[in-house]
Amino acid sequence: MKVRVLVVDDSAFFRRAVRGMLESDPDIEVVAVATNGREAVACVAEHKPDIVTMDIEMPVMDGITAARHIMSSHPRPILMFSSLTHEGAKATLDALDAGAADFLPKQFEEIARDRSEVGRVLCQRVKALARRRSAPVAPPAGTAFGRPAARAPMPISRVGAKLPQCRLVLIGTSTGGPVALQKVLMALPANFSRPLLLVQHMPAAFTPAFAERLNGLCAIEVQEAKDQTTLRPGVALLAPGGMQMILEGSPGAMRVRIGESPPELHYRPSVDVTFSSAERINPGGNLGIILTGMGADGREGARLMKRNGSTIWSQDQASSTVYGMPAAVAEAGLTDRVLALDECGKALVGAF
Repeated sequence: MKVRVLVVDDSAFFRRAVRGMLESDPDIEVVAVATNGREAVACVAEHKPDIVTMDIEMPVMDGITAARHIMSSHPRPILMFSSLTHEGAKATLDALDAGAADFLPKQFEEIARDRSEVGRVLCQRVKALARRRSAPVAPPAGTAFGRPAARAPMPISRVGAKLPQCRLVLIGTSTGGPVALQKVLMALPANFSRPLLLVQHMPAAFTPAFAERLNGLCAIEVQEAKDQTTLRPGVALLAPGGMQMILEGSPGAMRVRIGESPPELHYRPSVDVTFSSAERINPGGNLGIILTGMGADGREGARLMKRNGSTIWSQDQASSTVYGMPAAVAEAGLTDRVLALDECGKALVGAF
């Protein structure tokens, strides 16, 4: 069955471009288009698409307001298109708070240089979000995506609540991550006893606004990481978009190095890069948490962590926007504890 999409944008040129890319995929059908948020709300009620792609800035009704109406009356995944400016970043984060599932840059050259690659990324994202809407609430015990896992994750009851050996908490996420990170970090008290490193797949223009928003909402301090920043308890450092965050120093004096990313690395920042560097500096003393996201970034870093005795947690399928990254570590038999998103913050507080 084809994924049915509603395309919403006030620009006729952009509507045609998005529609053309989506309809190049035989598994996708554009069932309607709308020119503003008010039309979008009516089209969702009439056509019942599986997913909506929507601009933020539109006349009559903007995309944020439309997202709130859609999610309250006919909830379904919404993929926002955003400008890569500071104000665009803040508006996109507001859209995610309103219920949008994910976003892509409206400047296609920020996604890929080749137009066909842009279309592939867009179609892949649309299909992944649409699958989430129709996915089962939870997989059968000991399975992931309907296939037997390499090793079933340990039940929560068999995992010790305290992790005194873990000196550092690392969290990696992608699609659905901004809302997930916000929920986890807001559960932590100001005197949380461990430093945190956060890796969210996000454009460079977005991470300053995202760190600022988290810092205003959370009791702990949240900063966009700067080169040579020293880790401190109760402070979360967010990897800058477009760069790599690497841990240096020693277990008693850890700091981050922020550097350019080699062109062969697809993710900038990369969960694998940050997790692996932390394990080299602080072997066996890390807690790595993989939250919602497409792909498998974080699996190889988690593999190295497990080899040295560190601990891995992952988000469950039912609460993930896209069960890709958490499934990758679970299928590889690397997850010590599977948690619903609402449980992650409480579990972190209890662990230390």
